[in-house]
Amino acid sequence: MISSDVIICGFCVWLAFGLRLDEWGFFQGKQWIFFISTVGFSVPLFISFGLYRAIFRYIGSTAFLSIVRVFIIYTSIVFCVFTIISIGGVPRSVGVIQPILFFIAIGASRFFVRYWLGGTSNVRAPFYRTHAVALVYGAGKAGRQLVEGLSNNEEISIKGFIDDNPSVQGRTINGINVYSNTNLQDLICRLKITDVLLAIPSANQSRRSEIISSLNGCGVRVRTLPGLIDLASGRFKIADLHDLDMNDLLGRAAVPPKIELLEKNIRNQIVLVTGAGGSIGSELCRQIIKFRPQSLILIDSSEHSLYSIYEELKAAHIGLEDNFLMSTRDKQQFLPQATLPIKLVPCLSSVQDSDQIRRIFREHHPNTVFHAAAYKHVPLVEQNPIEGIRNNVFGTITCANASLETGVSHFILVSTDKAVRPTNVMGASKRVAELVLQAMADNVSKNNRSTIFSMVRFGNVLGSSGSVAPLFSLQIAAGGPITLTHPEVTRYFMTIPEAAQLVIQAGSMAIGGDVFVLEMGEPVRIYDLAVKMIYLSGLLVRDETQPHGDIEIKITGLRPGEKLYEELLIGENPEPTQHPKILKAHEQFLSWNTLELQLEELKLALDTFDAKLIRGTLKNLVPDYQPNVSTAI
Repeated sequence: MISSDVIICGFCVWLAFGLRLDEWGFFQGKQWIFFISTVGFSVPLFISFGLYRAIFRYIGSTAFLSIVRVFIIYTSIVFCVFTIISIGGVPRSVGVIQPILFFIAIGASRFFVRYWLGGTSNVRAPFYRTHAVALVYGAGKAGRQLVEGLSNNEEISIKGFIDDNPSVQGRTINGINVYSNTNLQDLICRLKITDVLLAIPSANQSRRSEIISSLNGCGVRVRTLPGLIDLASGRFKIADLHDLDMNDLLGRAAVPPKIELLEKNIRNQIVLVTGAGGSIGSELCRQIIKFRPQSLILIDSSEHSLYSIYEELKAAHIGLEDNFLMSTRDKQQFLPQATLPIKLVPCLSSVQDSDQIRRIFREHHPNTVFHAAAYKHVPLVEQNPIEGIRNNVFGTITCANASLETGVSHFILVSTDKAVRPTNVMGASKRVAELVLQAMADNVSKNNRSTIFSMVRFGNVLGSSGSVAPLFSLQIAAGGPITLTHPEVTRYFMTIPEAAQLVIQAGSMAIGGDVFVLEMGEPVRIYDLAVKMIYLSGLLVRDETQPHGDIEIKITGLRPGEKLYEELLIGENPEPTQHPKILKAHEQFLSWNTLELQLEELKLALDTFDAKLIRGTLKNLVPDYQPNVSTAI
């Protein structure tokens, strides 16, 4: 690098003398002194200012500013020596011309090397881009703050704004063009855009969905804003821009919760959650702690999952306490009883361990129980039906009996749409668990007991463990293919926070034996979801029509026990409730005396590993159960 700079310096000396004297021969006389002097001035300055420490292929604005500072000093020295003081045989104007030419040549050489090496250094797969070229959708305050925050970031180049407002289209903001939202495909191709950053915090979900749909198939990755606080302060990096959330994938807005329903069975109550470390259980805990229960009892059989949610809740609890104390101090109020610290109790236990569960219930006397502990992965339970039934059915019985013994006020079972006309062991076991609670609720009302049993049935939860969305994200990041069991499979979907909030609200409306069904919107075709996730990652689907696309969707065939579509209701005409997203189903159930006999048969079949008897007993309990005959138990 030093050698090339010396050659560039010599060339600029030769060019400066040629332009001044109109003589283009080799150096003569005092010209050699000028050349040696300029090299002697420049190289030590370049070294001291770190110009040779920079990696040229990653050179950016910081390195350019260093070059500017160096040449201010270099030009001053050359100007003083050869223009003001002057040396015979060297025209004074050369002391001005050569530094200008040298500055242009050095700057150009750096950026030429950056362009050359940066463009040919390696061949990358399309999903491993190292430099993003982006448009910002939204030229409002949020968009301007986003661009300002990214202005010194060398990982991304902002090529323009997109805005719906005709009054700003065609204008510039801080030198950046504002484009129309029409013909986005042509604009993206022309500017070679890799990313579109959504900066429209005021837009509703419907408008966001329209914008996202208009970007499908454009080959751009769609990302959205970091936190508003970081955005306002400018304290964020390119990594803080995050991919679209699950509501954007579903294309619908979540209904705001009714706070009075969320609080009813939680505030100042002792709340117990089984399966607290799972996807739904952990989100239930996150929602519950916001409404300040007296105690929150966490039960899970996985040490790692229990530890993770316990530590997370401890940190969240500290944050809640700090925020409350600050607001209370500002208002100069005393802390009432309701604001005492929340007691968090992690209990490492399986719901199948009857003695341990009873001990926990007797020790803590919970008021509200959310039973989320279950084995829910269809293929795994299909291959391990005995453990699946023991956990999902008899674990529920254990927790329900413990609730009756200790006078629990509300017991809410987290159920699934796979319990409706099940074709797999997991769905059948969850339907049996529902029957258990329905029978217990009927028995409670006859015996004047106080525990209110209810169950909440909903479909797939985007982002939960085993859900297709995280799996598809991993497969896209790995370059594909995305594996799909059937192109026509449809599922009901809901986000984890929305599902957890609706479970809590449904439990608050229960009067005993209720089967609540969450209104999940229209079913989503899984193939369409996979295509949307590929498009929003800035990639294209590889198929027969696009053989040069990025990600292939591979059809693997339906798994044992899997249905093409799911249902939420067994009967008809669900009853509306005070929440628009929660319905109450009216379904038949067995009396406790009848059910108890069949449960004894099922337990005997499990203990003797009698596959035929297990299947037959499940069929008797759930007449709509249609097992896949190819699936061995």
